[in-house]
Amino acid sequence: MARILARDVTQQRRDRTSVKWTLWGPDVLPLWVAEMDAAPCPAVVEAVSSAMARGDTGYPDGLAYPAAYRRYAADSWGWDVPLDAARTCSDVMGGIDAILRVTTAPGDAVVVSPPVYDNFFNHIAAEGRRRIDAPLTPAGRLDPDALRSAFAAAIAGSGRAAYLLCNPHNPTGTVPSRAELETLAELADEFGVTVVSDEIHSPLVYAGGPGFVPWLTVSERGFAVFSAGKAWNLAAFKAAVLVAGEQSREDLTRLPLVVSYGMGHMGSIAHVAALDAGRGWLAEVLSELDDSRALLARLVADHLPAVSVRVPDATYLAWLDFRATDLGEDPATAVRQRAGVALSSGPHYGAVAGRGFARLNFATGPEILAEAVTRIASVAGSAIG
Repeated sequence: MARILARDVTQQRRDRTSVKWTLWGPDVLPLWVAEMDAAPCPAVVEAVSSAMARGDTGYPDGLAYPAAYRRYAADSWGWDVPLDAARTCSDVMGGIDAILRVTTAPGDAVVVSPPVYDNFFNHIAAEGRRRIDAPLTPAGRLDPDALRSAFAAAIAGSGRAAYLLCNPHNPTGTVPSRAELETLAELADEFGVTVVSDEIHSPLVYAGGPGFVPWLTVSERGFAVFSAGKAWNLAAFKAAVLVAGEQSREDLTRLPLVVSYGMGHMGSIAHVAALDAGRGWLAEVLSELDDSRALLARLVADHLPAVSVRVPDATYLAWLDFRATDLGEDPATAVRQRAGVALSSGPHYGAVAGRGFARLNFATGPEILAEAVTRIASVAGSAIG
């Protein structure tokens, strides 16, 4: 099989019109937003092209995607997804928004564990909810003491609150263990907090490390939201599935039907093809990403002695610690302006927890990755003093 992840910057600039490659201009290497520089999955290309050729461009029935996800989850994690508790939605954050509207009210609290996916913050604010932080430990794990304190504060007043779980975690690439999730479930039950698990990165867990544990195999309370968009590079094809736990089905009944209208038929076709017929492609991508994360660790060790990186157990995102350099609280801005490499700003993932950090997307070719680290080394190769 030909290599899937890109090698040639010139070709990427010629072929790509997505925001990753257009935002910062032709002189900047873009390793920021979470999309892959990847050749498309042939099964998806065939399914979408065939549908277009047939004129199969109407409305989705809403059944095919949950059924495909059920097959994938059963084969991957041994989880029997209850189809009567599954609904489609536009994308993961659209599903999370809808869930927050039926489980909380404006002014209620939503707990998060920074450093965490920055759009959690944006959507919590847009829904008129209060954000309470339960930061991860320095090792990037869920912190039971922080969660207990945050949950207690969250339910004060209305008694309603939610927790947004990133499973696997973005930007750290950690994968919560079953024991960690069981502790979270106990705390959520104790305080009556609804856990909403963002599981978009679940197919991107590397072999040899901790396996992915679906939230709803641990707890009957809460929701899980999934999309094939991240693992198969399908952000342009809007589609996702949300699933309610047994104890949250009453909340599911209050979900407006309009939520399902956000998924387009072509999105459903693309994602179903990925889940059913694109598994070999994903396995090859994971193999290449495994090589890329190892390469990144070597490059950082060899060329960025003042920077540390924890090799992620999942995702194609690396959380870089620049605190020993002189690049300040937002090193991504300095790296982009001075070295021509676009990273994601650490403080976006938590003003305190992300200070001095940056997120790097290594889902690209080895030549591009090596060039990026070489450029970063020109401004961050030495420690303070």
